[in-house]
Amino acid sequence: MAKIDDITDRILHELSRDGRLSNIELADRVGLSPSACLRRVQELEKTGLIKGYRAILDRDQLGQGFTVYVMVGLSDHSKASQERFESAMRTAPEVTECHNVSGVFEYLLRVEVPDLASYKTFHTDKLGQVPNVNAINSYMVMGSPKNMRG
Repeated sequence: MAKIDDITDRILHELSRDGRLSNIELADRVGLSPSACLRRVQELEKTGLIKGYRAILDRDQLGQGFTVYVMVGLSDHSKASQERFESAMRTAPEVTECHNVSGVFEYLLRVEVPDLASYKTFHTDKLGQVPNVNAINSYMVMGSPKNMRG
């Protein structure tokens, strides 16, 4: 694990809030010269602490504004069963996140679709057809008063 001093912590904080900050603006916000700030950011990218930058899309404008968190339980807990499930989720465009979690269920999915009817189709025709899926609990997002995920 990399050692993170106060300035690096501020750089990471600022970039996680706005990855398009210019180096000059970032340097000003964290109290460094632009050249020193650029060196630090490049080192963070080189070591992989900063994995990349991305655009945050307005899912409503894309027609994918219906978000559902789905807890999935498997009937078979073997490695092969988990690999089959994960492979199926990687190829499902509706699934924007897939996490293997501990607890009652094996997986937590973030699913983004246009509407409830589209989610029902995904639930029945895709997720419900994956071998060894034996439990599906769906939680529809009604609002997101805080979303720092980006």
